[in-house]
Amino acid sequence: MSTGSRNTWEAWARSVPPLACVSTREPCPDPMATATRLARAGLAGQYVVYEADGGVWHFAAGSDVSVTADTAGITARAAGRTWTSRTDGRPLAAFADALSALRDEDDEGSRGEENAGGRHFYGWAAFELAHLLHADPASAGDRPLLHAMVPSVEVTLGGDSTVVRAVDEAWARKVADLLAAPPAGQPSARDEPVREGTEGIIAAGSAAYGRAVARTVGDIRAGLLEKAVVSRKVPLPAERHPDFPATYLAGRRANTPARSYLLDLGGYRAAGFSPETVLEVGDDGRVSTQPLAGTRALGADPAENERRRAELLSDPKEIHEHAVSVRLAWDEMAAVCSPGSVVAEEYMAVRPRGSVQHLASRVTGRLRPDTGPWDAFASLFPAITATGVSKRAALQTLARHEDGPRGLYGGAVFRGSTGGALDAALVLRTLIGTGDEAWLRAGAGVTAQSSPEREIEETCEKLRSVAPYVRFSED
Repeated sequence: MSTGSRNTWEAWARSVPPLACVSTREPCPDPMATATRLARAGLAGQYVVYEADGGVWHFAAGSDVSVTADTAGITARAAGRTWTSRTDGRPLAAFADALSALRDEDDEGSRGEENAGGRHFYGWAAFELAHLLHADPASAGDRPLLHAMVPSVEVTLGGDSTVVRAVDEAWARKVADLLAAPPAGQPSARDEPVREGTEGIIAAGSAAYGRAVARTVGDIRAGLLEKAVVSRKVPLPAERHPDFPATYLAGRRANTPARSYLLDLGGYRAAGFSPETVLEVGDDGRVSTQPLAGTRALGADPAENERRRAELLSDPKEIHEHAVSVRLAWDEMAAVCSPGSVVAEEYMAVRPRGSVQHLASRVTGRLRPDTGPWDAFASLFPAITATGVSKRAALQTLARHEDGPRGLYGGAVFRGSTGGALDAALVLRTLIGTGDEAWLRAGAGVTAQSSPEREIEETCEKLRSVAPYVRFSED
């Protein structure tokens, strides 16, 4: 990084106000609903709800402090000012440099004891960042690839307490008033799945998708790659406007995700129930990734679910798809971890994820002293289970056979800290919106053994984790 860039980000970091007001309250009886209510309140131009591991929800909001990067440049904002710099085709490196300046401010002690562990930031990475990291830079496009917000207020809703951190008393009072309001009560009928019309939405574009799967199978049998996760976009009716908070609340009550999120951030709106993490990095340098590959439906009949589970564990196509994903995850972890530290802590377990069940593994390691969380992100992003094997060849295949750029789908929503932690959820099973458009998207892992019919069926199974819970504004 050049000296000029370092000075730019240091000046930006000095303009970011600390979360100086900290208070602790009694725990909320329904943290999910409370976080959703905070999101709906419209406290600021941008907000994120992020469900972390262990049933802890984080709500963050702000409008003033952000970082956005694309292929050509990076823009940071704080205190009504704007700082810009070139990225020279390396937006992730520039993005990491900017956020590291916040860490330097923390190290100088200017943030005080109230932020032990560092400041938190929330953001997203678009799928097209993958083309810069692993494939053809020309396919990355000119849209933003990374966006992060440093919040003016952050609320952590855990089982033992509710912690509010804010830049000043005014922000703290706004949140305190909302938290003091009576809770909405028990889940209503609006949380129940809506079956009418759902199957018609889910089936949209399935014939074209089947043809894309067949072409991909041809590429695999020709030796171009081993696996590709081919997806299809399902637009929602243009005349109706999704209610993202209501969709999140209804969908989360019905799903069993690894992570969930609700956001209006950097031009995207989303309500999602991620089945897996791209990576989890702790302050101590421990890193893990959780590839899921291999799918069967999960319904209300326990006997049928068990039959499908047994079928999943014995299906050669599903086992092969999973094994090659774990092998590549291991290689990507080894590229940034200390020798001998990479292990598979879990292999081919079956995990319920809403309307489906998956084969799941977890690969862990310890970051080398010369690497950090964004080095691990660069190695592991995008998730193997959203691209394929090899990652470069899969990205080239997806560029040929999918219907346009993915944007947020297949990318990541993340929560990180200046202390070195980074938790990134894979964007799947998600309602996504930008401008006046809203859509769902789902994919399936295609291998040499795939059939278009089965992969179409798999995308429908996955879409049923979200589509019945999409709620629309009543105005």
